[in-house]
Amino acid sequence: MAMSGAKQSANPLTEGEIGAMLGRMDLLAAGDKPVCVPLDGGISSDIWRVEIGARKYCIKRALAQLKVSQLWEAPIERNDAEWKWLAAAETIWPGSVPCLVAQDRDAGLFVMDYLDPDSYPNWKSQLRDGILREETAVAVAERLVAIHSATAGRPEVAAAFDTGACFYAIRLEPYLVATGRVHTDLAPQLEALAGTTLATKRALVHGDVSPKNILVGPDGPVFIDAECAWYGAPAFDLAFCLNHLLLKCLWRPQNARGFLQLFDRLTETYLAGVSWQPRAEMEALTAALLPALLLGRIDGKSPIEYVTDEREKNQVRDFARRFIATRVDHLDVIREAWGQENHA
Repeated sequence: MAMSGAKQSANPLTEGEIGAMLGRMDLLAAGDKPVCVPLDGGISSDIWRVEIGARKYCIKRALAQLKVSQLWEAPIERNDAEWKWLAAAETIWPGSVPCLVAQDRDAGLFVMDYLDPDSYPNWKSQLRDGILREETAVAVAERLVAIHSATAGRPEVAAAFDTGACFYAIRLEPYLVATGRVHTDLAPQLEALAGTTLATKRALVHGDVSPKNILVGPDGPVFIDAECAWYGAPAFDLAFCLNHLLLKCLWRPQNARGFLQLFDRLTETYLAGVSWQPRAEMEALTAALLPALLLGRIDGKSPIEYVTDEREKNQVRDFARRFIATRVDHLDVIREAWGQENHA
C-alpha cells in the first residue's frame, strides 16, 4: 500500500507523528495504542519498532544528514528507492526481504514487518560470536547474483532506479573520493575508480551488502537497508560484502581462516552465476574496488568501528595502498595476500 499527502521532513519522528501516520495508512484502528520503540544501529535513518497488539512493524525514515562525525548529507528520496528495491527483490526471490506493509512517499518513510532477532539473527552478530556457516555465505551469493541477473540489461529497471546522484553522495564520495583527500597521492586513482563505477550501468544494486544488513532467517538470508539502491555496477555489491569479510579477520583474529573460507565460498558462488557480462570483466572491477573500500573504512567518512588500534589501521592502509597503486584483476590474489598478512 502506497500513499501520499504528508509533508516530507528530514527531522526524526515523534511518537505522535508515528501514530498519525499509522492512522492515515489504515494500520491503526480507533482505540489502538501503538507502543513505539526507537531502534539503534543505523547512521542514516530514523528507525522504530511499533507494536499494535500482536502485530509488530518496523518504520524507517531517511535522514538528510547522517549520524557521523564528518558532514555527510544525502537525499532523503533514497527511502523511496529502498522501498522499490525491496519490492523488486521480493519478486525475484520471495522471502529474501521483509514483508512490505505500506509506504508514505511524501513523508519519506515506509512500514515493513518487524523480524524478531530470535528468529532472524543478524549475520554480523553471528560472525562476531564465531558462527561461521559456509551455507550462509553461499545463500547470500545465490540471492544477490539472482537479483543482479534478473535485472541486468532491463531499461525499465534502469529508469526506475536512476539514482546515480544519490549513490555518489552516500557511497562513492564518502568511501572513495573522501579517502583520496586523505591519501592525496592516490586521489587520481580513487576518483577515476569512482567515475568508472558510476558510469557502469549493468544491474540493480543494493549498495550496502554488509553482514549487518543481512538477517539469517529460517529460510535463508534476508536483505535489509537498501537505501543505496541504484542501477549500476553489481561489482560494488560483491566488493562491499567481501571487504567486510576481510576486515572481520582483524575483529576476530582467532576466526580469520574461517572468514577467508566464507570469502571463498561467496566469491565462487557469485562469480559462477554471472551471465550478463564476461566474468573476468566483472571480477576485475570487483578487485579494483575491494582495496579502495578497505582503505575507505579506515580513512573515509564511515570508519569501521572495530578497527581502533593504530597498528591495525596502518596494516590496512599499507595493504590497501599497495593494491590501489598496482591493480590486480583477480580476487584470489588479494585474498591470498591478506591471508598471509593475517596468518590465516
